[in-house]
Amino acid sequence: MSFRNVEVKTRANVYHDGRVTSRSIITPEGEMKTLGIMLPGTYRFSTEAPERLDITQGRCRVKLSGSGTWSEYAAGDSFTVPGHSHFEIEVDDLLDYICHFG
Repeated sequence: MSFRNVEVKTRANVYHDGRVTSRSIITPEGEMKTLGIMLPGTYRFSTEAPERLDITQGRCRVKLSGSGTWSEYAAGDSFTVPGHSHFEIEVDDLLDYICHFG
């Protein structure tokens, strides 16, 4: 996947002591996305708006808020998280992702 004619925010989004980082982009249509990486570990994230994460490299396990089960995802897969929610993600190797907001 590639994006053309986007605005790139140069300040990094840094989470979990630098183990998760991303850069924000704004498309010509005004959509915000982040392009990021996660190092191995288990993380918890809260959402304000609905999000869709596209996994572009690596594998992970995800447990959504209110769910008692973990689901596995790999490169080429996506998962969605409702707004005003949270999710846990477990990463064994480097994970590369695109997060779509809204």
